[in-house]
Amino acid sequence: MVSAIKNNVLKIFFSMFLLLTFFSCSKKTSDNNSSSGNPEEITFIGLSNVGGEQGNYRIIKITKDSIHLETGMNAGEKHKEWHKAITPKTWKNLTSSFKIKDLSLIESSPSIQYLDGIDETFQIKTTKNSHVFVNAYSDTHYRQFEEFKIKLENILPKQPQ
Repeated sequence: MVSAIKNNVLKIFFSMFLLLTFFSCSKKTSDNNSSSGNPEEITFIGLSNVGGEQGNYRIIKITKDSIHLETGMNAGEKHKEWHKAITPKTWKNLTSSFKIKDLSLIESSPSIQYLDGIDETFQIKTTKNSHVFVNAYSDTHYRQFEEFKIKLENILPKQPQ
């Protein structure tokens, strides 16, 4: 009984640690970085799915020149990583899914990790702002996230090496 409680506490702690690590760099960017004449552009996209009974995680970080994917399971102590350089054309295709003006309107939903659910978290940084969305499935603007995920799945490997 004590072992089961200890395992659940460790799963929750590890999941929270992953989320905190993932968002540790999510400061708002300064307006000094871009002049007022330049349009706002996306500079970073992060997508994570963290949680579940086994402490599963899938963390994707995308910049204008690369994609980094980490997958694993806390319970089985499994961890895999994959990296790939991307072209400006691929970056433009991925970022075209998002309407920057709508990002500030999107609302998150409560976390479901405590129910052994998996939280989907998007982080989108622009030249002017940083946005974080947790379980935004029910928001009317979620369609752009779905479009992005379809494009992304066509790039990612089916099984990371």
